[in-house]
Amino acid sequence: MKTQNLSRRDFLKNMGTAGGGLMLSSLPLIHMFAQNNHKDAQGGKARLALIGTGSRGMYHVNHLLQIPHAEVVAICDIYQPHLDNAAKFYPKAKQYKDYNDAIADPNVDGILISTPLHMHAPISIAGLRAGKHVFCEKSMARTLEQCREMYDTYKETGKVLYIGMQRLFDPKYLKAIELINDGTIGQIVGLRNFWYRNNDWRRPVPEPSLERQINWRLYKEYSGGLMTELASHQLQMGTWVNKSLPDYITGFGDNIFWKDSRTVYDSVSVIYHYSNGLRMTFESIISNKRYGMDEQVLGHKGTLELAQGLLYMENPKPAPGIQQLINQIEHKVFDSIPFAGPSWVPETASNVKGEPILDNIQTHDGSNTTGAAIDDGSKALVSAFCSSVITGEAMPMLVEEAYYSSVLALLGNKAMEERTILEFPQEYVIPYL
Repeated sequence: MKTQNLSRRDFLKNMGTAGGGLMLSSLPLIHMFAQNNHKDAQGGKARLALIGTGSRGMYHVNHLLQIPHAEVVAICDIYQPHLDNAAKFYPKAKQYKDYNDAIADPNVDGILISTPLHMHAPISIAGLRAGKHVFCEKSMARTLEQCREMYDTYKETGKVLYIGMQRLFDPKYLKAIELINDGTIGQIVGLRNFWYRNNDWRRPVPEPSLERQINWRLYKEYSGGLMTELASHQLQMGTWVNKSLPDYITGFGDNIFWKDSRTVYDSVSVIYHYSNGLRMTFESIISNKRYGMDEQVLGHKGTLELAQGLLYMENPKPAPGIQQLINQIEHKVFDSIPFAGPSWVPETASNVKGEPILDNIQTHDGSNTTGAAIDDGSKALVSAFCSSVITGEAMPMLVEEAYYSSVLALLGNKAMEERTILEFPQEYVIPYL
C-alpha cells in the first residue's frame, strides 16, 4: 500500500532540478527516487511477463525469485528448451511463443525483455503502446532510428520504461560520482574504458540451423558487437562525469584473431571528443584478458577506478617519519647528486595502493550492506522496475542515460565502419528531463 504519492515531477521539483538539462549528475537522483518509489510500492505486486528466457533472462529470474514484490505470470520464448527451463521456476506461469500474445495477456502489468538486440525496439514499442510497463535489456536498440522511436514512444505513452544499465544502481558508481562532484580528484582530464576477454564469444549450437539464433551477438543484423554488448555500459561516463555530449567520434575496428563466420569486430578502439577538449576512450579485445575490465576517471589530483571501487591520489598522504627515512635510504637520496643528467626522465606509475571508496552503504531499498557484498546493481535495477510497475512512476533520467549510452555505442560502430570522424548528429539529441 502506498505511503506517499510522490510523482516523478514532484520529486524533481523537490530536488530543485527541473530544467537542469545535461548539467545534472543523474546517479544520485536515480538512487534517491528509487528509495521513495520502493516505499510507495510496499504491499503491491508487479505482475510480469518474461520475454526471452535464455541466459540473460534466467539471470534475471535468479533476482526475481528474491524480490518479494515481483510475480512472474507469463514466460515467452521462441526456443522451446529455454522456455522449458524457465517453466521449472514458474510452473504456473502461462507459456507463449509469440511476444504479442504475452503482451496481450490481461494479467500482465509489465514485461521484461531479454531477447537478441534487434528485437528490443519492436517488442518494447509494442509493449508500451499496449499500455504495459517495460524493462528492456541493454543496449536500447539495434539502430539509431530505433533508439529514437523507442524514446519517443516512451514519452508519448507515459508508461514506465527501464533499460538494463545496472551501473546506474551500483553503489560504487554512486560514491565515485560524489567524489568527482566534490572535487576530490580535481579537474577531470581523461576518461578511459576498457573490456578485455579471451574467448571466441560463441555458444554451443545443437544444430547448424540454430547458429544465428543462438550466436546472434556475432552477426551485424542482430547485434552491434562489442560496442552494444560491452561499451554501452561504460559509455555512460560521458554524461555522468563530463555532463555533456561529445562533439565528434572516431575509431577503428578489426577482426584480428577470431577468423570465423562472424561479421562483428573482435577488436575495437573508439575515441569520443568533447568540446572542452576532454576525450573518452573505449577499447575492447577478446583475445587477451590480462587487464580485464574497468572504467577510469583521471583527474589532476587523483584517479578513480570505478569497477574496482578504488581511489588513487596523485600525491598521497606522507608516510610516518620513520617510513619516510627508510624510503629515502632505499632510494639513496643522500648519495652525491650529479651536476648534469638526462634532459628527460620517464615517468613511472605510482605504486601506492588504491583506497576503497566504500565501507558500509545503504542500498536503494533501505537495507545496509558492506563493500565486499555489494550487488553490482542488477538486482536493485530489476527491483526498482517492479516498484515502478506498481506505482506507475517512471524513474527520472534513467531512459535518457540509457538512450545516450546506446547512441554513443552505435555511433562508435558507425565511425569504425565508415572509417571517418563523425559529428554528433543533432537529430538524435533529446531533452535530458
